[in-house]
Amino acid sequence: MRIEDWFLTEEERGNPATGLEPWSAGNDVRPLVHGAAYFAELNACLAELGKDDLLLFADWRGDPDERLAPDGPSVGAAMAAAAERGALVRGLIWRSHLDQLRFSSAENRHLGEDIEATGGQALLDTRTKPGGSHHQKFVILRHDRDPARDVAFVGGIDLCHSRRDDVTHEGDPQRAPMPAVYGPRPPWHDVQVAIRGPAVAHVAQVFWERWADPAPESRDPLRRLRDHLQRLDDAPALPEPGPPPPPAGHHNVQLLRTYPARRRGYPFAPHGERSIAHAYRKVLARARSLIYLEDQYLWSTDVIEPFAEALEHRPELRMIVVVPRHPDQDGWLAGPASLIGRADALRRLRTAGGDRVAIYDLENHHGIPIYVHAKVCVVDDIWAAVGSDNVNLRSWTYDSELSCAVLDEHEDPRPPSGALRFARELRLALMAEHLDLPEDERDGLCDPVAAFDAFARSADRLESWHRGGRSGTRPPGRLRPHPSPSLSRLQKLLALPLYRLAIDPDGRPRSLRRSGGF
Repeated sequence: MRIEDWFLTEEERGNPATGLEPWSAGNDVRPLVHGAAYFAELNACLAELGKDDLLLFADWRGDPDERLAPDGPSVGAAMAAAAERGALVRGLIWRSHLDQLRFSSAENRHLGEDIEATGGQALLDTRTKPGGSHHQKFVILRHDRDPARDVAFVGGIDLCHSRRDDVTHEGDPQRAPMPAVYGPRPPWHDVQVAIRGPAVAHVAQVFWERWADPAPESRDPLRRLRDHLQRLDDAPALPEPGPPPPPAGHHNVQLLRTYPARRRGYPFAPHGERSIAHAYRKVLARARSLIYLEDQYLWSTDVIEPFAEALEHRPELRMIVVVPRHPDQDGWLAGPASLIGRADALRRLRTAGGDRVAIYDLENHHGIPIYVHAKVCVVDDIWAAVGSDNVNLRSWTYDSELSCAVLDEHEDPRPPSGALRFARELRLALMAEHLDLPEDERDGLCDPVAAFDAFARSADRLESWHRGGRSGTRPPGRLRPHPSPSLSRLQKLLALPLYRLAIDPDGRPRSLRRSGGF
Protein backbone atom coordinates (compact mmCIF):
# COMPACT_ATOMS: atom_id res chain seq x y z
CA MET A 1 0.00 0.00 0.00
CA ARG A 2 1.36 3.40 -0.93
CA ILE A 3 0.73 6.18 1.58
CA GLU A 4 -0.05 8.66 -1.19
CA ASP A 5 -2.92 6.43 -2.34
CA TRP A 6 -4.77 7.32 0.89
CA PHE A 7 -3.22 10.55 2.14
CA LEU A 8 -3.38 13.85 0.30
CA THR A 9 -0.24 14.94 -1.47
CA GLU A 10 1.02 18.47 -0.92
CA GLU A 11 -0.62 19.52 -4.19
CA GLU A 12 -3.91 17.83 -3.30
CA ARG A 13 -4.09 19.75 -0.02
CA GLY A 14 -4.61 22.84 -2.17
CA ASN A 15 -2.91 25.32 0.16
CA PRO A 16 0.70 26.06 -0.83
CA ALA A 17 0.94 28.90 1.70
CA THR A 18 0.97 26.65 4.77
CA GLY A 19 4.16 25.50 6.41
CA LEU A 20 2.50 22.21 7.31
CA GLU A 21 4.22 19.14 5.86
CA PRO A 22 2.02 16.63 3.99
CA TRP A 23 2.33 13.94 6.70
CA SER A 24 4.76 12.46 9.22
CA ALA A 25 5.88 8.92 10.05
CA GLY A 26 7.02 7.32 13.29
CA ASN A 27 4.12 8.41 15.51
CA ASP A 28 2.14 6.69 18.22
CA VAL A 29 -1.58 7.55 18.14
CA ARG A 30 -3.88 6.26 20.85
CA PRO A 31 -7.66 6.76 20.88
CA LEU A 32 -9.17 8.18 24.07
CA VAL A 33 -12.82 7.22 23.93
CA HIS A 34 -14.93 9.47 26.18
CA GLY A 35 -14.11 12.66 28.00
CA ALA A 36 -13.25 10.96 31.29
CA ALA A 37 -10.39 9.02 29.67
CA TYR A 38 -9.13 12.13 27.88
CA PHE A 39 -9.39 14.41 30.91
CA ALA A 40 -7.59 11.89 33.16
CA GLU A 41 -4.64 11.67 30.78
CA LEU A 42 -4.60 15.42 30.16
CA ASN A 43 -4.61 16.04 33.91
CA ALA A 44 -1.63 13.73 34.42
CA CYS A 45 0.31 15.39 31.59
CA LEU A 46 -0.46 18.91 32.82
CA ALA A 47 0.79 18.01 36.28
CA GLU A 48 4.22 17.14 34.81
CA LEU A 49 4.77 20.50 33.10
CA GLY A 50 7.51 22.60 34.64
CA LYS A 51 9.74 25.59 34.01
CA ASP A 52 10.16 26.53 30.33
CA ASP A 53 7.76 23.82 29.14
CA LEU A 54 5.01 24.82 26.74
CA LEU A 55 1.21 24.41 26.91
CA LEU A 56 -0.75 25.44 23.82
CA PHE A 57 -4.46 24.87 23.31
CA ALA A 58 -7.30 25.86 21.00
CA ASP A 59 -10.95 25.30 21.80
CA TRP A 60 -14.48 26.11 20.70
CA ARG A 61 -15.73 26.38 24.27
CA GLY A 62 -13.91 26.33 27.59
CA ASP A 63 -15.38 26.15 31.11
CA PRO A 64 -12.67 26.94 33.69
CA ASP A 65 -14.54 25.14 36.47
CA GLU A 66 -14.95 21.86 34.53
CA ARG A 67 -13.25 19.17 36.62
CA LEU A 68 -10.66 16.95 34.96
CA ALA A 69 -11.28 14.26 37.61
CA PRO A 70 -14.14 13.69 40.09
CA ASP A 71 -12.23 15.49 42.85
CA GLY A 72 -10.55 18.04 40.58
CA PRO A 73 -8.53 19.92 39.64
CA SER A 74 -10.57 22.08 37.30
CA VAL A 75 -9.39 22.95 33.80
CA GLY A 76 -8.57 26.49 34.87
CA ALA A 77 -6.76 25.42 38.05
CA ALA A 78 -4.66 22.79 36.26
CA MET A 79 -3.54 25.29 33.60
CA ALA A 80 -2.90 27.99 36.19
CA ALA A 81 -0.77 25.57 38.24
CA ALA A 82 1.33 24.78 35.17
CA ALA A 83 1.87 28.50 34.58
CA GLU A 84 2.84 29.04 38.21
CA ARG A 85 5.47 26.29 37.88
CA GLY A 86 7.02 28.24 35.01
CA ALA A 87 5.35 26.70 31.96
CA LEU A 88 4.45 29.03 29.09
CA VAL A 89 0.67 28.85 28.61
CA ARG A 90 -1.01 30.17 25.45
CA GLY A 91 -4.59 29.59 24.32
CA LEU A 92 -6.93 30.42 21.45
CA ILE A 93 -10.60 30.34 22.40
CA TRP A 94 -13.45 31.19 20.07
CA ARG A 95 -15.82 33.92 21.11
CA SER A 96 -19.24 33.71 19.50
CA HIS A 97 -20.63 36.33 17.18
CA LEU A 98 -24.09 35.37 18.44
CA ASP A 99 -24.05 35.50 22.23
CA GLN A 100 -27.83 35.35 22.44
CA LEU A 101 -27.79 31.90 20.82
CA ARG A 102 -25.73 30.49 23.69
CA PHE A 103 -22.66 29.84 21.58
CA SER A 104 -20.18 29.93 24.50
CA SER A 105 -19.04 33.57 24.68
CA ALA A 106 -19.39 34.00 28.44
CA GLU A 107 -17.73 30.68 29.28
CA ASN A 108 -14.76 31.39 27.05
CA ARG A 109 -14.21 34.84 28.52
CA HIS A 110 -14.02 33.35 32.03
CA LEU A 111 -11.44 30.76 30.95
CA GLY A 112 -9.37 33.46 29.25
CA GLU A 113 -9.43 35.63 32.36
CA ASP A 114 -8.40 32.73 34.62
CA ILE A 115 -5.36 31.99 32.46
CA GLU A 116 -4.37 35.66 32.21
CA ALA A 117 -4.46 35.97 36.01
CA THR A 118 -1.55 33.51 36.33
CA GLY A 119 0.66 34.99 33.64
CA GLY A 120 -0.53 32.99 30.66
CA GLN A 121 -2.25 34.43 27.61
CA ALA A 122 -5.51 33.31 26.00
CA LEU A 123 -6.86 35.16 22.99
CA LEU A 124 -10.60 35.35 22.48
CA ASP A 125 -10.29 34.70 18.79
CA THR A 126 -13.01 35.77 16.32
CA ARG A 127 -10.70 35.94 13.30
CA THR A 128 -13.17 34.07 11.12
CA LYS A 129 -15.72 34.98 8.47
CA PRO A 130 -18.93 36.53 9.81
CA GLY A 131 -21.15 33.78 11.19
CA GLY A 132 -18.29 31.28 11.33
CA SER A 133 -16.50 29.81 14.32
CA HIS A 134 -13.14 28.41 15.35
CA HIS A 135 -14.18 24.83 16.02
CA GLN A 136 -10.74 23.23 16.42
CA LYS A 137 -10.15 21.37 19.70
CA PHE A 138 -6.54 20.49 20.51
CA VAL A 139 -3.96 20.69 23.29
CA ILE A 140 -0.16 20.53 22.88
CA LEU A 141 2.36 19.91 25.66
CA ARG A 142 6.06 20.31 24.80
CA HIS A 143 8.90 19.66 27.24
CA ASP A 144 11.97 21.85 27.09
CA ARG A 145 14.38 19.19 28.39
CA ASP A 146 12.78 15.96 27.14
CA PRO A 147 10.99 16.18 23.76
CA ALA A 148 10.26 12.44 23.91
CA ARG A 149 7.54 13.30 26.46
CA ASP A 150 5.79 15.73 24.11
CA VAL A 151 2.14 14.98 23.38
CA ALA A 152 -0.73 16.50 21.41
CA PHE A 153 -4.42 15.79 21.93
CA VAL A 154 -6.66 16.23 18.88
CA GLY A 155 -10.32 15.43 18.33
CA GLY A 156 -13.85 16.46 19.17
CA ILE A 157 -13.79 16.97 22.95
CA ASP A 158 -14.03 20.50 24.32
CA LEU A 159 -12.62 21.46 27.73
CA CYS A 160 -16.07 22.20 29.06
CA HIS A 161 -19.17 20.97 30.86
CA SER A 162 -20.92 17.71 29.92
CA ARG A 163 -17.79 16.16 28.37
CA ARG A 164 -16.49 14.11 31.32
CA ASP A 165 -18.54 10.98 30.70
CA ASP A 166 -17.26 7.40 30.49
CA VAL A 167 -18.26 4.01 29.11
CA THR A 168 -21.21 3.72 31.52
CA HIS A 169 -22.73 6.89 30.04
CA GLU A 170 -24.16 8.14 33.30
CA GLY A 171 -23.23 11.68 32.20
CA ASP A 172 -21.03 14.46 33.53
CA PRO A 173 -22.23 15.93 36.88
CA GLN A 174 -21.33 19.36 35.46
CA ARG A 175 -23.84 19.58 32.66
CA ALA A 176 -24.09 22.00 29.78
CA PRO A 177 -27.53 23.21 28.62
CA MET A 178 -29.18 20.41 26.64
CA PRO A 179 -32.73 19.43 25.66
CA ALA A 180 -34.68 17.83 28.52
CA VAL A 181 -34.89 14.52 26.66
CA TYR A 182 -31.22 13.91 27.56
CA GLY A 183 -32.00 14.02 31.29
CA PRO A 184 -30.38 15.88 34.20
CA ARG A 185 -26.91 14.48 33.36
CA PRO A 186 -26.80 14.13 29.57
CA PRO A 187 -24.91 11.00 28.47
CA TRP A 188 -22.13 12.04 26.08
CA HIS A 189 -20.18 9.95 23.54
CA ASP A 190 -16.97 11.52 22.22
CA VAL A 191 -13.46 10.70 21.00
CA GLN A 192 -10.02 12.34 21.17
CA VAL A 193 -6.59 10.96 20.22
CA ALA A 194 -3.26 11.31 22.02
CA ILE A 195 -0.38 11.77 19.56
CA ARG A 196 3.28 11.24 20.38
CA GLY A 197 6.13 11.56 17.92
CA PRO A 198 6.98 13.98 15.09
CA ALA A 199 3.31 14.81 14.40
CA VAL A 200 3.22 16.78 17.68
CA ALA A 201 5.30 19.44 15.90
CA HIS A 202 2.71 19.49 13.08
CA VAL A 203 -0.10 20.17 15.55
CA ALA A 204 2.04 22.90 17.09
CA GLN A 205 2.48 24.40 13.61
CA VAL A 206 -1.31 24.71 13.34
CA PHE A 207 -1.32 26.71 16.58
CA TRP A 208 1.69 28.85 15.55
CA GLU A 209 -0.01 29.82 12.29
CA ARG A 210 -3.22 30.90 13.99
CA TRP A 211 -1.45 32.73 16.83
CA ALA A 212 0.64 34.78 14.38
CA ASP A 213 -2.38 35.90 12.33
CA PRO A 214 -2.03 39.73 12.24
CA ALA A 215 -5.79 40.37 11.97
CA PRO A 216 -7.40 41.83 15.13
CA GLU A 217 -8.99 39.24 17.40
CA SER A 218 -12.34 41.06 17.20
CA ARG A 219 -13.90 43.47 14.70
CA ASP A 220 -16.11 45.02 17.39
CA PRO A 221 -14.43 48.24 18.66
CA LEU A 222 -16.09 48.00 22.08
CA ARG A 223 -14.96 44.43 22.55
CA ARG A 224 -11.47 45.37 21.42
CA LEU A 225 -11.36 48.13 24.02
CA ARG A 226 -12.63 45.81 26.75
CA ASP A 227 -10.12 43.11 25.80
CA HIS A 228 -7.31 45.68 25.80
CA LEU A 229 -8.21 46.93 29.28
CA GLN A 230 -8.34 43.35 30.60
CA ARG A 231 -5.18 42.29 28.72
CA LEU A 232 -7.09 39.72 26.66
CA ASP A 233 -5.72 41.10 23.39
CA ASP A 234 -2.05 40.64 24.28
CA ALA A 235 -0.44 38.34 21.69
CA PRO A 236 3.32 38.28 22.32
CA ALA A 237 5.41 36.28 19.91
CA LEU A 238 5.77 32.61 20.70
CA PRO A 239 9.27 31.19 21.14
CA GLU A 240 10.76 29.57 18.06
CA PRO A 241 9.51 26.00 17.80
CA GLY A 242 11.98 23.33 18.82
CA PRO A 243 12.82 20.28 16.72
CA PRO A 244 10.13 17.63 16.27
CA PRO A 245 9.94 14.97 18.97
CA PRO A 246 11.75 11.71 18.18
CA PRO A 247 9.89 8.78 16.60
CA ALA A 248 7.54 7.08 19.01
CA GLY A 249 5.69 4.43 17.03
CA HIS A 250 4.54 3.12 13.67
CA HIS A 251 1.69 5.41 12.70
CA ASN A 252 1.69 7.79 9.74
CA VAL A 253 -0.29 10.93 10.60
CA GLN A 254 -1.78 13.53 8.29
CA LEU A 255 -3.39 16.65 9.72
CA LEU A 256 -6.44 17.83 7.78
CA ARG A 257 -8.04 21.27 8.13
CA THR A 258 -10.79 23.58 7.08
CA TYR A 259 -10.31 27.33 6.87
CA PRO A 260 -12.71 29.68 5.07
CA ALA A 261 -11.66 32.05 2.30
CA ARG A 262 -11.64 35.15 4.52
CA ARG A 263 -11.83 38.61 2.92
CA ARG A 264 -8.46 39.48 4.39
CA GLY A 265 -7.08 36.00 3.98
CA TYR A 266 -5.21 34.03 6.59
CA PRO A 267 -1.46 34.36 5.86
CA PHE A 268 -1.21 30.56 6.10
CA ALA A 269 -4.34 29.98 3.96
CA PRO A 270 -5.01 33.10 1.86
CA HIS A 271 -7.65 31.30 -0.18
CA GLY A 272 -8.83 29.06 2.64
CA GLU A 273 -8.19 25.34 3.00
CA ARG A 274 -10.50 22.39 2.28
CA SER A 275 -8.18 19.48 3.01
CA ILE A 276 -10.80 17.71 5.16
CA ALA A 277 -13.25 17.71 2.27
CA HIS A 278 -10.52 16.80 -0.23
CA ALA A 279 -9.39 13.88 1.93
CA TYR A 280 -12.90 12.47 2.27
CA ARG A 281 -13.40 12.65 -1.49
CA LYS A 282 -10.12 10.84 -2.13
CA VAL A 283 -10.62 8.15 0.50
CA LEU A 284 -14.30 7.46 -0.24
CA ALA A 285 -13.44 6.90 -3.89
CA ARG A 286 -11.28 3.97 -2.70
CA ALA A 287 -13.84 2.47 -0.29
CA ARG A 288 -14.63 -1.19 -1.02
CA SER A 289 -16.11 -2.93 2.03
CA LEU A 290 -17.23 -0.74 4.98
CA ILE A 291 -17.54 2.93 5.89
CA TYR A 292 -18.00 3.32 9.64
CA LEU A 293 -19.04 6.84 10.66
CA GLU A 294 -19.89 8.46 14.00
CA ASP A 295 -21.07 12.04 13.61
CA GLN A 296 -22.90 14.77 15.50
CA TYR A 297 -24.89 16.08 12.55
CA LEU A 298 -24.85 14.27 9.17
CA TRP A 299 -26.51 17.22 7.44
CA SER A 300 -26.37 18.48 3.85
CA THR A 301 -26.83 16.49 0.69
CA ASP A 302 -23.83 18.32 -0.80
CA VAL A 303 -21.50 16.82 1.80
CA ILE A 304 -23.23 13.43 1.70
CA GLU A 305 -22.74 13.13 -2.07
CA PRO A 306 -19.25 11.52 -2.04
CA PHE A 307 -20.57 8.89 0.40
CA ALA A 308 -23.57 8.26 -1.85
CA GLU A 309 -21.39 8.04 -4.97
CA ALA A 310 -19.17 5.45 -3.28
CA LEU A 311 -22.22 3.33 -2.41
CA GLU A 312 -23.52 3.57 -5.96
CA HIS A 313 -20.20 2.60 -7.56
CA ARG A 314 -19.44 -0.34 -5.24
CA PRO A 315 -22.38 -2.74 -4.82
CA GLU A 316 -20.51 -4.66 -2.07
CA LEU A 317 -19.86 -1.52 0.01
CA ARG A 318 -21.74 -1.08 3.29
CA MET A 319 -22.08 1.97 5.51
CA ILE A 320 -22.84 2.22 9.24
CA VAL A 321 -23.69 5.63 10.71
CA VAL A 322 -24.10 6.48 14.42
CA VAL A 323 -25.74 9.84 15.20
CA PRO A 324 -27.63 11.46 18.10
CA ARG A 325 -31.36 10.85 18.13
CA HIS A 326 -32.27 14.46 18.95
CA PRO A 327 -30.68 17.77 17.86
CA ASP A 328 -28.71 19.73 20.42
CA GLN A 329 -29.45 23.22 21.68
CA ASP A 330 -27.20 25.37 19.47
CA GLY A 331 -29.15 28.04 17.70
CA TRP A 332 -32.81 28.89 17.38
CA LEU A 333 -32.90 27.50 13.83
CA ALA A 334 -31.03 24.28 14.57
CA GLY A 335 -34.12 22.20 15.38
CA PRO A 336 -36.68 21.82 12.58
CA ALA A 337 -34.30 22.98 9.86
CA SER A 338 -31.69 20.46 11.02
CA LEU A 339 -34.22 17.63 10.91
CA ILE A 340 -35.13 18.53 7.34
CA GLY A 341 -31.44 18.58 6.44
CA ARG A 342 -30.79 15.20 8.05
CA ALA A 343 -33.87 13.70 6.39
CA ASP A 344 -32.60 14.80 2.97
CA ALA A 345 -29.12 13.41 3.69
CA LEU A 346 -30.44 10.05 4.90
CA ARG A 347 -32.80 9.80 1.94
CA ARG A 348 -29.87 10.27 -0.45
CA LEU A 349 -27.77 7.63 1.31
CA ARG A 350 -30.60 5.10 1.36
CA THR A 351 -31.38 5.74 -2.28
CA ALA A 352 -27.73 5.08 -3.13
CA GLY A 353 -27.14 2.08 -0.88
CA GLY A 354 -30.52 0.61 0.01
CA ASP A 355 -30.25 -1.96 2.79
CA ARG A 356 -26.44 -1.63 2.70
CA VAL A 357 -26.85 1.61 4.69
CA ALA A 358 -27.73 1.44 8.39
CA ILE A 359 -28.24 4.44 10.67
CA TYR A 360 -28.38 4.11 14.45
CA ASP A 361 -28.52 6.24 17.55
CA LEU A 362 -27.58 5.27 21.12
CA GLU A 363 -29.10 5.02 24.58
CA ASN A 364 -27.59 4.12 27.95
CA HIS A 365 -28.78 1.21 30.05
CA HIS A 366 -31.49 3.38 31.62
CA GLY A 367 -33.00 4.12 28.21
CA ILE A 368 -31.78 7.74 28.14
CA PRO A 369 -30.51 8.86 24.71
CA ILE A 370 -26.74 9.31 24.44
CA TYR A 371 -25.65 12.49 22.72
CA VAL A 372 -23.21 11.48 19.99
CA HIS A 373 -20.63 14.25 19.69
CA ALA A 374 -17.88 12.05 18.17
CA LYS A 375 -16.42 12.83 14.76
CA VAL A 376 -14.88 9.54 13.62
CA CYS A 377 -14.62 7.83 10.26
CA VAL A 378 -13.00 4.46 9.46
CA VAL A 379 -12.84 3.29 5.83
CA ASP A 380 -12.11 -0.35 4.98
CA ASP A 381 -10.19 -0.73 8.27
CA ILE A 382 -7.31 1.11 6.56
CA TRP A 383 -7.81 4.87 6.90
CA ALA A 384 -9.12 6.36 10.13
CA ALA A 385 -9.79 9.98 11.06
CA VAL A 386 -10.68 11.59 14.40
CA GLY A 387 -11.23 15.33 14.57
CA SER A 388 -13.40 18.33 15.30
CA ASP A 389 -15.15 18.25 11.91
CA ASN A 390 -18.71 17.10 11.37
CA VAL A 391 -20.30 15.88 8.16
CA ASN A 392 -21.92 19.20 7.28
CA LEU A 393 -21.20 22.28 5.20
CA ARG A 394 -19.84 24.35 8.06
CA SER A 395 -17.13 21.81 8.83
CA TRP A 396 -16.17 21.29 5.20
CA THR A 397 -16.20 24.91 4.03
CA TYR A 398 -16.69 27.59 6.68
CA ASP A 399 -15.60 26.90 10.28
CA SER A 400 -12.00 26.22 11.23
CA GLU A 401 -11.52 22.50 11.86
CA LEU A 402 -8.67 20.08 12.59
CA SER A 403 -8.68 16.33 12.01
CA CYS A 404 -6.04 13.63 12.48
CA ALA A 405 -5.93 10.90 9.82
CA VAL A 406 -3.92 7.75 10.56
CA LEU A 407 -2.40 5.00 8.43
CA ASP A 408 -0.73 2.27 10.45
CA GLU A 409 2.49 0.73 9.11
CA HIS A 410 1.45 -2.61 10.62
CA GLU A 411 -1.18 -4.84 9.08
CA ASP A 412 -3.71 -6.49 11.34
CA PRO A 413 -3.04 -10.26 11.34
CA ARG A 414 -6.70 -11.24 11.76
CA PRO A 415 -8.80 -12.16 8.74
CA PRO A 416 -10.00 -10.76 6.45
CA SER A 417 -6.57 -9.61 5.33
CA GLY A 418 -5.62 -6.14 4.15
CA ALA A 419 -6.67 -4.22 7.25
CA LEU A 420 -4.32 -1.94 9.18
CA ARG A 421 -4.11 -2.35 12.92
CA PHE A 422 -4.99 1.16 14.14
CA ALA A 423 -8.09 1.59 11.98
CA ARG A 424 -9.43 -1.87 12.76
CA GLU A 425 -8.81 -1.59 16.50
CA LEU A 426 -10.54 1.80 16.61
CA ARG A 427 -13.61 0.49 14.79
CA LEU A 428 -13.78 -2.66 16.92
CA ALA A 429 -13.45 -0.69 20.18
CA LEU A 430 -16.31 1.63 19.25
CA MET A 431 -18.57 -1.11 17.91
CA ALA A 432 -17.93 -3.40 20.88
CA GLU A 433 -18.99 -0.66 23.29
CA HIS A 434 -22.23 -0.06 21.43
CA LEU A 435 -22.93 -3.82 21.42
CA ASP A 436 -21.91 -4.38 25.08
CA LEU A 437 -19.50 -6.95 23.69
CA PRO A 438 -16.67 -8.30 25.89
CA GLU A 439 -13.15 -7.67 24.66
CA ASP A 440 -12.49 -11.37 24.01
CA GLU A 441 -15.40 -11.43 21.53
CA ARG A 442 -14.36 -8.43 19.43
CA ASP A 443 -12.58 -10.51 16.79
CA GLY A 444 -15.94 -11.61 15.45
CA LEU A 445 -16.45 -8.03 14.22
CA CYS A 446 -13.36 -8.02 11.98
CA ASP A 447 -15.38 -9.18 8.99
CA PRO A 448 -17.33 -6.13 7.74
CA VAL A 449 -20.43 -8.14 6.81
CA ALA A 450 -20.49 -9.84 10.20
CA ALA A 451 -20.08 -6.47 11.91
CA PHE A 452 -22.87 -4.92 9.85
CA ASP A 453 -25.19 -7.80 10.72
CA ALA A 454 -24.25 -7.75 14.42
CA PHE A 455 -25.33 -4.11 14.68
CA ALA A 456 -28.61 -4.87 12.93
CA ARG A 457 -29.42 -7.83 15.23
CA SER A 458 -28.56 -5.92 18.40
CA ALA A 459 -30.64 -2.88 17.41
CA ASP A 460 -33.59 -5.06 16.42
CA ARG A 461 -33.54 -6.89 19.78
CA LEU A 462 -33.46 -3.66 21.78
CA GLU A 463 -36.17 -2.06 19.63
CA SER A 464 -38.41 -5.12 20.07
CA TRP A 465 -37.91 -4.94 23.84
CA HIS A 466 -39.02 -1.30 23.85
CA ARG A 467 -42.03 -2.03 21.67
CA GLY A 468 -42.99 -4.88 23.97
CA GLY A 469 -43.34 -2.50 26.90
CA ARG A 470 -39.86 -3.14 28.30
CA SER A 471 -40.98 -6.39 29.87
CA GLY A 472 -38.34 -8.88 30.92
CA THR A 473 -34.60 -8.41 31.00
CA ARG A 474 -33.24 -5.63 28.85
CA PRO A 475 -31.14 -7.12 26.04
CA PRO A 476 -27.48 -6.09 25.85
CA GLY A 477 -26.46 -3.27 23.60
CA ARG A 478 -27.13 0.45 23.22
CA LEU A 479 -28.13 0.68 19.57
CA ARG A 480 -31.51 1.88 18.38
CA PRO A 481 -32.52 2.12 14.70
CA HIS A 482 -32.47 5.83 13.90
CA PRO A 483 -35.96 6.89 12.86
CA SER A 484 -36.61 9.05 9.85
CA PRO A 485 -36.83 12.62 11.20
CA SER A 486 -40.43 13.68 11.73
CA LEU A 487 -41.87 17.16 12.03
CA SER A 488 -45.32 18.45 12.79
CA ARG A 489 -47.18 20.20 10.01
CA LEU A 490 -46.58 23.54 11.73
CA GLN A 491 -42.83 22.89 12.01
CA LYS A 492 -42.62 21.98 8.36
CA LEU A 493 -44.59 25.07 7.42
CA LEU A 494 -42.19 27.30 9.36
CA ALA A 495 -38.90 25.52 8.69
CA LEU A 496 -39.16 24.42 5.07
CA PRO A 497 -39.07 27.91 3.49
CA LEU A 498 -36.10 28.82 5.68
CA TYR A 499 -34.27 25.65 4.74
CA ARG A 500 -35.04 25.74 1.03
CA LEU A 501 -34.66 29.47 0.44
CA ALA A 502 -32.40 30.97 3.04
CA ILE A 503 -30.99 28.50 5.57
CA ASP A 504 -28.71 25.52 5.19
CA PRO A 505 -29.61 22.60 7.47
CA ASP A 506 -26.89 23.59 9.91
CA GLY A 507 -28.63 26.88 10.63
CA ARG A 508 -26.29 29.18 8.71
CA PRO A 509 -27.47 31.61 6.03
CA ARG A 510 -27.30 29.97 2.62
CA SER A 511 -25.23 32.82 1.21
CA LEU A 512 -22.41 31.80 3.53
CA ARG A 513 -21.96 28.45 1.84
CA ARG A 514 -21.02 30.20 -1.39
CA SER A 515 -17.63 31.03 0.11
CA GLY A 516 -16.08 28.15 -1.77
CA GLY A 517 -16.73 24.64 -2.94
CA PHE A 518 -15.01 21.44 -2.01
